[in-house]
Amino acid sequence: MSEVRMTPHARTVLRALLGQGADGTRRSAVLAEGLYGLELSRMTDLPNGTLFPILERLRQAGWVERYWEQDELAEAEGRPRRRFYKMSSKGADLAPHALAEATATDAIRSGRAPGRPGLAGGAR
Repeated sequence: MSEVRMTPHARTVLRALLGQGADGTRRSAVLAEGLYGLELSRMTDLPNGTLFPILERLRQAGWVERYWEQDELAEAEGRPRRRFYKMSSKGADLAPHALAEATATDAIRSGRAPGRPGLAGGAR
């Protein structure tokens, strides 16, 4: 289903960009405004060398958009401009399904998936 390789790190980045906190909370502002690189790095505990290649793959797949903040905001705070990343409408539609599919696949591979009755032990 997914055109994006759903590595554990990619899933972590997608969850952050979808506004899904580690505690299960959802932050709708993240979907609307996005997150800047350092903020994403802190949220995901991923180093830049891992995070930014994932963001670029997601952007190339059309799942993520990136944009620079306004010059005036950065100047008012006396710092360089930040580059923000946010889910595109395509990504917002596809990512939750891809995450669910990847989680289900992991559960099957690890043997945690619920079994079908009557198959354990071979006898019915």
